[in-house]
Amino acid sequence: MKMPTIKRQMIVKNSDSLRTKNEFLKKSQLLPTDRRLIKLLLFFWGIFIFCIPAYGYQRENPVVRAVQKVGPAVVNISSEYEVRSGPFSGFGMDPFFESFFRDFFDHGFERRYKKNSLGSGVIIDGTRGFILTNSHVIERRGTITVVLKDEREFEAQIVGADPDSDLAVLRISSSTRLPAVEMGNSDDIMIGETVIAIGNPFGFSHTVTTGVISAVNRSIRTEDREYHEFIQTDASINPGNSGGPLLNINGDLIGINTAIYAKAQGIGFAIPISKAKRIVSDLIRHGEVIQPWVGLTVQDMDARLAQYLKLPGNKGVLVKSVDQGSPAEKAGVRDSDIILSVGSINLGSGEDYHGAIKSFAAGDRIKMKLWRSGKDISVSINAAVFPVERAESLAYSLLGIKVENLSQAKHFRHGTTAAEGVMISEILRQSYLAGIGARPGDVIRQLDDMTIKNMDDFEKAIVKYRNKASVVILLQRGSQGYYITVKF
Repeated sequence: MKMPTIKRQMIVKNSDSLRTKNEFLKKSQLLPTDRRLIKLLLFFWGIFIFCIPAYGYQRENPVVRAVQKVGPAVVNISSEYEVRSGPFSGFGMDPFFESFFRDFFDHGFERRYKKNSLGSGVIIDGTRGFILTNSHVIERRGTITVVLKDEREFEAQIVGADPDSDLAVLRISSSTRLPAVEMGNSDDIMIGETVIAIGNPFGFSHTVTTGVISAVNRSIRTEDREYHEFIQTDASINPGNSGGPLLNINGDLIGINTAIYAKAQGIGFAIPISKAKRIVSDLIRHGEVIQPWVGLTVQDMDARLAQYLKLPGNKGVLVKSVDQGSPAEKAGVRDSDIILSVGSINLGSGEDYHGAIKSFAAGDRIKMKLWRSGKDISVSINAAVFPVERAESLAYSLLGIKVENLSQAKHFRHGTTAAEGVMISEILRQSYLAGIGARPGDVIRQLDDMTIKNMDDFEKAIVKYRNKASVVILLQRGSQGYYITVKF
């Protein structure tokens, strides 16, 4: 049977078109070399696209991330205070003579002008607005202004300051929660570890410097104090950086930068945060640092004394006396023992001893290494709060005086014009104060930086400063006042 003509024509057409299509596909097929080239181009294009964000990510290193994390919590601190100067200022006069000339000459000679100081700080509590900084940044008091990174300004109040540790806590009030730094641990820092310092050197806000931990447990001496357990770094810490944070690579706070050492060239120092935590806690709770009491009086060693006591070398301090009923007596410490170390600090002087004791709080157990009868002995002392009832006997042992509150009868009898203070009622003839001419009837108006209004103030001051090497006392006789420095 024959196929219809129309169907035959369709089959022929379909077969022709199929043949044409196959021929086209064959012609359009790529050579193997062409396919490999395209694959290679696609491969490099993918690498290029992938590397664009990767390159940006590599630039955002841990230092950048730490600064981004903590930067908003770093603040600029400025204080404005009034300076008074007379025609004889700047000649290095003793304060007594300055007072004399100020009283003798007309007050019209006195000039008054405003000065500003700059420093840094870091917010440690964003809810309550607490800022940690150096004591020397705000030592002149006056009006204190805090500027945040977002340029918001606040007037700050001083919560507490401790010149002996060079730490202070400020407080600002904000309607919103403030950015705050995370506390780290300075006890496990490593030599060579990367650190970051942020501050406002020379007024340049939010300046970042980096370096490494160069050393730990450094002791440095300034004109009036000796500081212990400092962190040393080669990160630049200049005037204005004081009070700013020292961070580890994770952005955790491990220290508070300080520029108190004027001779530092290419090195910087920071107060370890583990030491600062106890001080900050006392400043927030009490407005001052509560010094621990162990009940020891010590003196420096010398070569002859070390030889007599058969001590190898002349390191350590000699125990002069142990207070009866004190924590040291209970721990077994005796007169004439040599204290070689307190905690991890080896002692070379009485200042070393007092500085080491200050790093502990009441309630802490203090480990001491002693030398007694040619042997090393270890003791553990449970530090306590100094009993206020011992303040009177403490003043007599340190200063050789007994004091009492002022009264109208005493004013009349001794002819003093002092409205506030405590009057010396008895003085030990062998004391330093007696040796320079102090006598009963003289009035103590100031002890170091504490104003003395009454017996309560005097007892608090003598307890507070009992571990210092020396104190400055403002004495008044009649209408004249004069400053003296007394060594304990």
